[in-house]
Amino acid sequence: MWAEIICGLLIYKFVRRFFKDDEISDETSSDSTALFSVAHRLEKLYGGKAYVGLRIPDADTSSRQDIDLVLLTKGQVVVIGVKNLSGIVTVASDGSWVCEAGKHDTTQTYPDPLVEVKKQASVLESYLEQRGVTLLEENLSCKVVIPNPNFRTMHAFPSEVITYEEWKHLKPVSRKTLSGWVKGALWTGKEMQESSHQKLNFILGTAPMWDRVELKSSKIVLGEFLEFKGKQEDTLALKQIKRSKVDRISIQQTSMLGFAPSRLQVRYSYRDYRSEGRSGSESKEVTVRSSTEVVFQPRDSTKTKKFKLSSLLSISLSA
Repeated sequence: MWAEIICGLLIYKFVRRFFKDDEISDETSSDSTALFSVAHRLEKLYGGKAYVGLRIPDADTSSRQDIDLVLLTKGQVVVIGVKNLSGIVTVASDGSWVCEAGKHDTTQTYPDPLVEVKKQASVLESYLEQRGVTLLEENLSCKVVIPNPNFRTMHAFPSEVITYEEWKHLKPVSRKTLSGWVKGALWTGKEMQESSHQKLNFILGTAPMWDRVELKSSKIVLGEFLEFKGKQEDTLALKQIKRSKVDRISIQQTSMLGFAPSRLQVRYSYRDYRSEGRSGSESKEVTVRSSTEVVFQPRDSTKTKKFKLSSLLSISLSA
């Protein structure tokens, strides 16, 4: 009997080691995943292009300003803060948001998100000016989106704050049938010149951004790629992957269950600086052990995280 139990534990550890996705807390990944979910929905609703996880240089502080999301349409540059809050939210006298959630009534306080996003918009406006584009006041706006269905509040927020109840009722619209609310929310009705719009697309497409890893579990984590860890043979094969040259890495398994170590096919695409920083047509492949790991620093975390390559679909690198 004891032999069967021990054997079962050994099999469980083996399977868990090689086939279970790396554990990543919901708090670490859900906020990043929510950003992309909001971005995709806004693109469907209003068209244009959404840029996620920007890190815009701030000349005043000599640091980088994190921006969750910028939606660029023909008529607007919309700077959007996404607050994936779950719980009951109240507003303190200083404007900060207090969120109570969980079985143990955990309380977290957040600086006024609208004040923060307006500051981010100011930094972005200065950055665009430095790169040759001056926006009209009517072409730049700010929003805070709350996409979490577990968000609750009795507070009346300004029109710039889109609560979950408003968010879930948004519908696709055309410029000819814009409702008054949508006009006030995301559209002024005045289009930019085509040359300015193209230049903005190029600037935002080549602006500094957070790196991202996409897990097989459909989770996305924003942060900074640090290095590969593993057998020397594998890390040497991966040394050609440098962020100055490569912008996307995709991972595929090349062998099924068996006694031999599983191998992974790693394909990396070279960056094309002529096309908004997107991947060029040239790519290369290497094959490495599935035990190879990615060392990653998640956004808003003080601890690094190791992901097995076997748990990932892709890695996107900022220039």
